[in-house]
Amino acid sequence: MKEKRFNKLITVVSVVIPVVVALLFGVKLPNVEPLSFLPPIYATTNGITAVLLVLAVVAIKKGNQRLHQQLMSTCIALSVLFLVMYIGYHMTSESTPYGGEGAIRYFYFFILISHILLSIVLIPLVLRTYAKAYLKDFEAHRKMAKYTFPLWLYVAVTGVVVYIMISPYYAH
Repeated sequence: MKEKRFNKLITVVSVVIPVVVALLFGVKLPNVEPLSFLPPIYATTNGITAVLLVLAVVAIKKGNQRLHQQLMSTCIALSVLFLVMYIGYHMTSESTPYGGEGAIRYFYFFILISHILLSIVLIPLVLRTYAKAYLKDFEAHRKMAKYTFPLWLYVAVTGVVVYIMISPYYAH
């Protein structure tokens, strides 16, 4: 019964977050100083998330369930923090066009698009995987984590790669 309620909530959150982000992406706050200092901070947040994800896997493989839980909870908190900073930046700043040319341009857009699409797919995966652990269904948690972990790690790492690739084109 508890799992059904979690699943309903997870479904709602998984739809609402991308829709709200897409809507807010088009909103520019008037008379607000651009939050141009945020991209390196949220890129660092992605990098820290990637490191903590790996440490969480190491912790659980060593049998340290408590540390694993703390690290995973921190990763979720960092992801929420990233999202708030990302929205704040885009509500106060114009999007930066990528200035690279040739094959690197295609590589950048492949990384960017896969990062964005997988970050949307990741929302219900992370929440369901976390819920399985919360409900003490560790077998289902492990099965889901085998898919959730590599996708989340990819999204965290590609967030850093996207920042590094576009950072030379930010207006200063």
